[in-house]
Amino acid sequence: MYLLSYIDWNVSPVLLPLGPIALRWYSLCFLATFVIGFYIMRDVFRSEGKSEEDLNSLVNYMVLGTLIGARLGHCLFYDPGFYLSNPLEMVKFWHGTSFGISGLSSHGGALGIFSALYIYTRKREIPYIWILDRIVIPTALGGLFIRLGNLFNSEIVGIPTEVPWAFVFTRIDNLPRHPAQLYESLGYGLIFVLLYTLYKRLRRESPDGLLLGLFTLFAFAYRFFIEFVKERQANYGQDLPLSVGQLLSVPLVILGIFLVARAIQSARKTRRSDPF
Repeated sequence: MYLLSYIDWNVSPVLLPLGPIALRWYSLCFLATFVIGFYIMRDVFRSEGKSEEDLNSLVNYMVLGTLIGARLGHCLFYDPGFYLSNPLEMVKFWHGTSFGISGLSSHGGALGIFSALYIYTRKREIPYIWILDRIVIPTALGGLFIRLGNLFNSEIVGIPTEVPWAFVFTRIDNLPRHPAQLYESLGYGLIFVLLYTLYKRLRRESPDGLLLGLFTLFAFAYRFFIEFVKERQANYGQDLPLSVGQLLSVPLVILGIFLVARAIQSARKTRRSDPF
């Protein structure tokens, strides 16, 4: 018998119906990511003498890279059999699978961003590592907003639990579950504060790869541990000791450790070579 202290979560994913269409909480969170991210990157571009015309193009690359990468990642990482047999379903990015799972993947989104920014920098005099180091700041904030959107959609839910702060996602079932979306949202928020504070302090003095490395290390290490209290998203590998999300996080954690170590080593060499 479950305690009455559990939080019944039956919030509608629709914020405002507008005739045949509707404004959804998830869409609002997604929009907030890019609007606030734009102002953060505008401050970065202005403070480091970069063209604002390049900034306007950056937004387009980020939107397309995030959506395409996140959707393809969901299809190919979590249910490849279904989507390869039904390729037209890949374009329906609003479709998820069981347990109300989102039709987008954060791992795929990360790869999409990396790819889109590589194309973006090839056409401009902007170093690839420079833009990656700075774009992870609004990306971390985006993780906060997107997971809040998942909460409003009652998707990417946690496993059943009896902790007093458990949520009952009544649109799915009547079991008290870990609010995994809030756990991740909080983690991404803390990572955002760390990265933005560090950037404000260092700005142009930030060693190449440091902020990118810290983001990939902390974000995906945190994701690895949160997976233990989340329902598994993939339609395969249910008997494996680690989830697909955890297996995808491991190489990114290793990449983060490598980038941070290299950035620290580079900073030490710079200090030793500076006579002042």
